[in-house]
Amino acid sequence: MSEAVTVKNVYKQFGKVHALNGANLNVPTGEVLSLLGPNGAGKTTLIRILTTLLHPDQGEVRVLGLDPVQEAERLRPLIGLAGQYAAVDENLTGRENLEMVARLYHLSWREVKRRTTEILERLSLSDAANRILKTYSGGMRRRLDLGASLVGSPKILFMDEPTTGLDPRTRQDLWDIIEDLVAGGTTLLLTTQYLEEADRLAKRIAVIDHGAVIAQGTSDELKRRFASDVLELKLMPQDLARAVQTLEGVSDGDHKCESQEGKLSLPVSEGTQSLLTAVRRLDEANITVKDVSLRRPTLDDVFLALTNKGTPKVVLTQETA
Repeated sequence: MSEAVTVKNVYKQFGKVHALNGANLNVPTGEVLSLLGPNGAGKTTLIRILTTLLHPDQGEVRVLGLDPVQEAERLRPLIGLAGQYAAVDENLTGRENLEMVARLYHLSWREVKRRTTEILERLSLSDAANRILKTYSGGMRRRLDLGASLVGSPKILFMDEPTTGLDPRTRQDLWDIIEDLVAGGTTLLLTTQYLEEADRLAKRIAVIDHGAVIAQGTSDELKRRFASDVLELKLMPQDLARAVQTLEGVSDGDHKCESQEGKLSLPVSEGTQSLLTAVRRLDEANITVKDVSLRRPTLDDVFLALTNKGTPKVVLTQETA
């Protein structure tokens, strides 16, 4: 499969700040890749370079086979960008905003009308098409901003934290729209702070930290490589400290037990066998287990592990009566 995006050893510095520090990334054509990372990790800087808004200091970048620096004019009509904040004019109507963007793509007037009507219907904004944007809700503005990025029928769409600040219902609506685009063959590079968003939408996930991509793979691959199953036990509060000692060695690797509100969580590598071992040890120590479960790791676990925030500490708290 060909690569829609190729990033090789890219650097970008702002003064003394190294925003990108040898970043490498590939996005296959027709797939969705989600780029995860802490605030300041370099996500937005990379998106701005890929969409011709910034020049890299060093390295090689190709988007649809084109150089975003040397061939920016050829590339811009082929891509779409939806940023963190709605980039629309609140003094125009929804329809006027889309028509303005369509004219910037040098579409014929007939095509401008057709694309505008089509996108308004697709985003369920037809009833509000002739209203001034000042009357739109935040979610409606975000949908219109996404619509503006689709006017030119882009071959690849870049979305930089498009659902930040939206309520759960509006976020769900945007997810549905994004899934429809992907089903239609759109290549998508998505940055997000919501890990459940990445888990649902993306076929592949890349994690960036301190300006470098530190891991890339499917959600399941990353969970297997960088996170463990988690054994969760609910105990009597007075038994927590003794349970931590009793289960020494059951926890995976260098991780320690984490207890909170009468609950004990242990990352384990042997799944069901670890559960059986833990329950047997607690029974032999006459420690009552009120509840026990084994859960698969989440992208949150992967993210915390990869960004050096995932080493749990022993925390004992008393459950209130």
